[in-house]
Amino acid sequence: MRTRESVTAVIKAYDVRGVIGVDLDAEFIRETGAAFARLVRDEGETTVAIGHDMRESSPELAQAFADGVTSQGLDVIHIGLASTDELYFASGTLNCAGAMFTASHNPAEYNGIKLCRRGARPVGQETGLATIIDDLVEGIPAFDGAPGEITERDLLGAYAEYLNDLVDLRGIRPLTVAVDAANGMGGFTVPEVFRGLPLEIKPLYFELDGSFPNHEANPLEPANLVDLQKFVVETGADIGLAFDGDADRCFVIDENGDPVSPSAICAIIAERYLQERPGATIIHNLITSKSVPEIIAENGGTAVRTRVGHSFIKNEMANHGAVFGGEHSAHYYFTEFFNADSGILAAMHVLAALGGQDKPLSEMMARYNRYAASGELNSRLANAQAQVERTNAVLEAFADRTESVDRLDGVTVELAGTPAWFNVRASNTEPLLRLNVEAPTQVEVDALVEEILGIIRA
Repeated sequence: MRTRESVTAVIKAYDVRGVIGVDLDAEFIRETGAAFARLVRDEGETTVAIGHDMRESSPELAQAFADGVTSQGLDVIHIGLASTDELYFASGTLNCAGAMFTASHNPAEYNGIKLCRRGARPVGQETGLATIIDDLVEGIPAFDGAPGEITERDLLGAYAEYLNDLVDLRGIRPLTVAVDAANGMGGFTVPEVFRGLPLEIKPLYFELDGSFPNHEANPLEPANLVDLQKFVVETGADIGLAFDGDADRCFVIDENGDPVSPSAICAIIAERYLQERPGATIIHNLITSKSVPEIIAENGGTAVRTRVGHSFIKNEMANHGAVFGGEHSAHYYFTEFFNADSGILAAMHVLAALGGQDKPLSEMMARYNRYAASGELNSRLANAQAQVERTNAVLEAFADRTESVDRLDGVTVELAGTPAWFNVRASNTEPLLRLNVEAPTQVEVDALVEEILGIIRA
């Protein structure tokens, strides 16, 4: 048996994440596989699809998890190397539970698991992870039936065909597309998905390498976009696409080498949906720009605001019958993709919009950028208590300038007399306090960032 403290250190709000050899090892993962199998077996599941990214530890952990699953009588379909959204495709089309081994954008020493039920339905703290924690702490009873079987299946081609059926790019004008795969799974999926389309792909860091020798696979950090920004300009590309390690997120760079806000991407994809489905519901998390719900409303849609995190977004997608959901971190969710997130599917929507008209990307996206924003700024603090204390200090400092405060996820402060707002929240996956600021001008954003970070990092 394990202590609750050690288990909850790695089983987070919506996934499993930790350092290999410190937080995670094969035995822990085998037990987690057994606990997950018990959870979904009790719900009538018989099979779990398992995929893994290119990290050195991923194949061993995926096999250990499979051993745990089969020890509880469930079968395993092992799809091998895959992006996270390919695993969701497997869960959705094979109608089975799923487990993806990846630490997404985290550094090389990390690994983890993203879990889902059949149809790619999420497993979060309130929808199964708490039960898994209890099993790991209390001990997993032995299963007295026959063990399950493991089979292997290659789904890359079927996954690519499915995406191309959702967004038909065959008729767009030819585009030159620079792609930074960050040595992650985008280098595996992009060539197959974009094969035969009117796209000239300029590849950057397509070699699969979980040590991330060129830069971290986290495009949310501006430093990790620099190589692609230069590459877009050097190659004369119409657009640049930057994927994270497991390729479920995609950031966009325009032809000038400038980043396109994920909120602007949310807005244009939402608009595309609302043109075909008037009155539809669109989900956005509370960190996206105010421009997102504004544009949804202007196009006759219904905007629903939710917490940060894929399990929360996916649940809200299902609860509200939403057709699309977007996050500030470049996670984009689609009703036709089992309410799951797919970086490459989001990219295909942008390519369809860009290739369906003659303007360059910067001009096409200009009308979606209404406010200045800080992007997500991270501060590493000693512990959860320090995070609470610094957050309260920020609230106190702004008390006489506050229009409203909500605590849907961290604290979101609307400032009086201006559209400006900021959010301070603890990360669900790392020991960080995250800050996002939006205001009408960059000068106002910079002033707010300086003041708030001065308090957080004091």
